[in-house]
Amino acid sequence: MNSTERLRDTTVLNFGGVSVIRDERVVVDHVDWTMGADERWVVLGRNGSGKTTLIRIAALYDHPSSGSVQVLGETLGRCDVRTLRRRIGFVSAAMADLVRPELLVADVVMCAKYAALEPYWHDYDAADRERALMLCERVGIGHAALRPFQTLSSGERQQAMIARQQMSLDIGLMLFDEPMAGLDLGAREGFIRRLSELALDSSQPPMALVTHHVEEIPTGITHALLIHQGKVLASGALDDTLTAANLSACFEVDLRLARRAGRWTAWGDGG
Repeated sequence: MNSTERLRDTTVLNFGGVSVIRDERVVVDHVDWTMGADERWVVLGRNGSGKTTLIRIAALYDHPSSGSVQVLGETLGRCDVRTLRRRIGFVSAAMADLVRPELLVADVVMCAKYAALEPYWHDYDAADRERALMLCERVGIGHAALRPFQTLSSGERQQAMIARQQMSLDIGLMLFDEPMAGLDLGAREGFIRRLSELALDSSQPPMALVTHHVEEIPTGITHALLIHQGKVLASGALDDTLTAANLSACFEVDLRLARRAGRWTAWGDGG
């Protein structure tokens, strides 16, 4: 096995000089980012820093203006993204907003087998439906599996998105784009607990979580990518990268940082 083949075995995501330009504005500026097969990342940055654009590229829903992107051994631009997306679990508040409100929760989960939003685009069997019901039960919304998606609370919708993410039996990468946006405190903590379970489970695939709140970083996260004005400000092992100095530079405000019982908190001079 040569060095390139070994790299593919251990690397699930590789961005090389990725840039995104929209309406003559640089959204992402020459980002390099490599994720190993046993790593769990948090991507931090202010609103508008480019972090959501990065994660959407990783999820194969956006393309860069320049640079190279490899996901699960495939090169963006040289692969069938419709097929490759089936191996990527993608959870975001924006994705939940795309679901047809009348669709049953179990169907929302089930059609993720083909990275679809409607069950009538592909064929499913009884085993698929049973798996969707089981996943709903596993994340705590089994009671709502046969209800319309529009009847779920914000927290339950995000739980459904987690169940949906696990529908495929061949998931190689899990991506979360600000999944706790709009959740109340109880729902947020429940969601973080579920993310911690996934992050700490070595049998689960690698993950990346986009957020702008360090309080939302679950236990089990191993690495951090800090984005500032579209550029990488810091990247690497969590304990080395997530520092008060880096966080202050990232958010352009003087911040203090502490870690208690595996969870992070940050505050300014007025805190």
